[in-house]
Amino acid sequence: MPDSTQNPPQPVAVPNPLLTEPELVGLDATLTPKPPKGRRAAATFIFFTVTLDMLALGMIAPVLPRLIEGFLHGDTSSAAKMLGLFGTVFAAMQFFFSPIVGSLSDRFGRRPLVLLSNFGLGLDYLLMAWAPALNWLFLGRIISGLTSSSIPTAMAYMADVTPRERRAAAFGMLNSAFGIGFVLGPAVGGLLGNINPRLPFWVAGGLSLVNGLYGLFVLPESLSKENRSPFSWTRANPVGSLALLRRHAGMIAIATVLLLGYIAQQSLMNVYVIYADYRYHWTNRTVGFSLATIGVCTAIYGALLVKPVVAKLGERGAITLGLIGGAIGYSMFGLSKTGVLFWLGIPLLNMMSFAWPAAQSLLSRKTSPSEQGQLQGAINSLRGIAGLIGPGFFTYIFSKSISTGIHIPGTPFYTAAAMLLVALLLAQRAIQAPTPVLQS
Repeated sequence: MPDSTQNPPQPVAVPNPLLTEPELVGLDATLTPKPPKGRRAAATFIFFTVTLDMLALGMIAPVLPRLIEGFLHGDTSSAAKMLGLFGTVFAAMQFFFSPIVGSLSDRFGRRPLVLLSNFGLGLDYLLMAWAPALNWLFLGRIISGLTSSSIPTAMAYMADVTPRERRAAAFGMLNSAFGIGFVLGPAVGGLLGNINPRLPFWVAGGLSLVNGLYGLFVLPESLSKENRSPFSWTRANPVGSLALLRRHAGMIAIATVLLLGYIAQQSLMNVYVIYADYRYHWTNRTVGFSLATIGVCTAIYGALLVKPVVAKLGERGAITLGLIGGAIGYSMFGLSKTGVLFWLGIPLLNMMSFAWPAAQSLLSRKTSPSEQGQLQGAINSLRGIAGLIGPGFFTYIFSKSISTGIHIPGTPFYTAAAMLLVALLLAQRAIQAPTPVLQS
């Protein structure tokens, strides 16, 4: 009989999920291996789902104010107030329903939630395209806040099917989808809106419905039944979902880094255009081109640079580099008197594209497979909090910075840079904390 010490058992016979085939091919160990073509089709579908969500939001941005103003018989002042209410309600829906949708995906799987969101969003845009009165348009905006809450589920899907060491790159690809939608959405919406202000809604609805039909054929379930968790309102409400971030050392610090970064981004979303007009007297064309440049950089960084940067520096190094670059970029925006530094600051500002997916990857690694949906819902709730706080906060700062004796119009961007520096200090604390990694 051969000596057993000379013939040890083969590793594949050991029930260790880190050594099973699914991990080697890029799926979680609890999943049944699928053909590479099927995995690519599913990942591509998720990418296009996020892209279309952002594209649709961008497409209606140029025409929504015009529609609201039309319903209010050309009263621009009332339209501006109503537009602010639309934005606040949308952010509130994201805040409340993102953790619910994420937790539902932990219970019933990712596939049904992603597909329902596609069909729901498509039908909702058709509702807004048809809306005969302002209250119908407002109802559609409320529903779109709910149906757009599927982005956490899309993120959780990618976490399910991607090994831990590759998740930052996967999240980077999804973040590039935000950039693509940011660039193409307003441009396409503007062109279609010149034909008919309701046309962008019809097109956005049609694209979402077609994508949903495509997903019926190519999107497999990513979460095995063994890794599903019971639905609980205690965990699904925004407060309960955020409690997940306190469970392990460093998670709350990383989550705070994300929150500060999301709030800082609101300076771009809410004072960018008025700031450029006030300080540089840019035309609509120049403003649009600068926004497109930011979007293109976001897409390029997310699709092409996140993976090599994380591979070289690690997730913690990528967070540090991104926060430093973002703080410098915002500072250059505030310092620029002629617009030259503003343009030069865009590539530096977009280094934040390294920080977001790396931070999400770290949080994902600290979370069990049965809680990935809840985690991504909590992260999207952070975006909702930023959407509730940021608009009023930065517009107030800008108003005061140009109306008081001390004339510093760049104050909103200095404030955003200061937030990123605080986030950098918190990130260093999180880096030093022990990092328990849960199998997934």
